[in-house]
Amino acid sequence: MKKLILKSQKSEYQIIIEKGIFKNLNKIIKSYSYQKCVIITDKNIYELYKEDILNLNFEVVIIEPGEKSKTINTYESVINKLLKMNFNREDIIVSLGGGVVGDLSGFIASTILRGVRYIQIPTTLLSQVDSSIGGKVAINSLYGKNLIGSFYHPLEVIIDPEFLITLPKREIKSGMGELIKHAIIKDKNLFDLLNKYKSFNELYENIEEILFISLNIKKEIVEIDEFDKGLRMILNFGHTIGHAIEKSFDEDFISHGEAISFGMIHILELFGKKEISEKLKSLLIKYDIVNNYDYDIKKLYEYIKNDKKILNDIINIVVVDKIGNAHIEKYTLKEFKDMIEV
Repeated sequence: MKKLILKSQKSEYQIIIEKGIFKNLNKIIKSYSYQKCVIITDKNIYELYKEDILNLNFEVVIIEPGEKSKTINTYESVINKLLKMNFNREDIIVSLGGGVVGDLSGFIASTILRGVRYIQIPTTLLSQVDSSIGGKVAINSLYGKNLIGSFYHPLEVIIDPEFLITLPKREIKSGMGELIKHAIIKDKNLFDLLNKYKSFNELYENIEEILFISLNIKKEIVEIDEFDKGLRMILNFGHTIGHAIEKSFDEDFISHGEAISFGMIHILELFGKKEISEKLKSLLIKYDIVNNYDYDIKKLYEYIKNDKKILNDIINIVVVDKIGNAHIEKYTLKEFKDMIEV
């Protein structure tokens, strides 16, 4: 077992990483006082782990898998199901799923009855390595990803790497994109460690340690800049272009981690970091992550200019000086548009 404690401005919570810990969920939940516990999950997870979920004897709300569920309509539907159950402020929500389930469940927890407790149990590599901690919860708008949301931390984060055994290869690659991003911006030793393994199967043998290192990077950044006003912005490396790529392509064509990987490559080459770019490409190839796409730059820019991180026509771009060291540079939208259209 590996354990981290994240200290936010209003609370602190533990992040537990242990293979097989999901089997002890009933015992963990019972350590808290509550009247009702409701699991929010998606159809894929429910079908895969139906027996384990039903054995918990909790109420279950099931949503459709994928980004299409991060909407106002799904949000309202789940809220109404909870209220129909007479859900109250002493009850607990358990988010069981990937980033979509986690973001949606967290946003519901932050708003229903003006805020209730919830526990994050991420089941994808992407959510285990990144989105399950830090307190960002949100749903999507017609104008972009995560534009309706808040900062709301969970009661606890429980990470069971055994969920990754049933995870599709495409989702593994998506998570690896974010894991590699953490290494690029903050930890050369982690980058070297990822280079050492021959495949994800070999990496999985050491997954608890890898997740611990990666999550500790994010934890330390969040504790310094919880509300994304300064240092935390380096976690957006590759995301400005990556999110635009996600929006311009169908989600079945490109995963989040693949889009972010291309975003990282594009920014590195845009700023003349060819050597770092080549090392990153080599690592991405090792883990079979696509890192190049054909796209319409004008269409891409239409999504970039609606990025929620843009303030007063200024866009913050994360630039990597060397592996393990990143900083933020500010550009006007016009300056950035001129750069990417060269």
